[in-house]
Amino acid sequence: MTAVEVTEGVLVTTSAIDVTTSTIVVRGREVLLVDPAWVPSELVALADLLHARGLTVAAGFSTHAHHDHLLWHPRFGDAPRWASPRTAELAVSERAGLLENMGKGWPDGLLALFARVEALDAGRLPEPWGEVELVVHDGHAPGHTALWYPDRGVLLAGDMLSDIELPLPFGPDDLPAYLAGLDALAPYVARAQLLVPGHGHPTTDPLARLDADRRYLADVISRGESDDPRIGKPGMAENHAHLQRMVRETL
Repeated sequence: MTAVEVTEGVLVTTSAIDVTTSTIVVRGREVLLVDPAWVPSELVALADLLHARGLTVAAGFSTHAHHDHLLWHPRFGDAPRWASPRTAELAVSERAGLLENMGKGWPDGLLALFARVEALDAGRLPEPWGEVELVVHDGHAPGHTALWYPDRGVLLAGDMLSDIELPLPFGPDDLPAYLAGLDALAPYVARAQLLVPGHGHPTTDPLARLDADRRYLADVISRGESDDPRIGKPGMAENHAHLQRMVRETL
């Protein structure tokens, strides 16, 4: 597995599934590992990469309670794995469904570690990562969290602000929450020099991502359609149709 250093001390790997990113934030010889993913072989490759670079996982963070963002591997060690309180709650209450979404063939050792996150009810990470601000909202998933590194100008956005995925609000009441989530992220996007989405490609133009998402949602809300090119990406036509139904039923 190759890691791209998108800015000094921030490495991003990309899964073969759904262009899912894992982010490694380096401090000395220790790292904060955000949303490690995806298949067992890729988790092993990620552990190999860290070992080859002489890096130790000091902590992990899951941005939200979807199955592809709650993974771990024994070789990452027993470092604390944090998430927002709502994410940690859902990781327990929805565990059976999350495991079902994982599919078959997963080793027992990885399933035992799956979704074992602890609630972090604070606006920042604990020291020595205390400069990292947590931006918690309910867009895309309840308790979804972005990580903002003001000294690096880096925003780890989770499953928001993607170049390959449309905005994906779910559930009958989630569209207003998604719009509020974009509003919560906006001040950080305006200051960010680099944005890393949970699916897709990092960008040095975060405002363009925010503008694209707002424009897409405004178009669907106002006229029921959009010419957003992401509709043609794999799986996105179905999600576009889902959002159209949601708008008709809730607004």
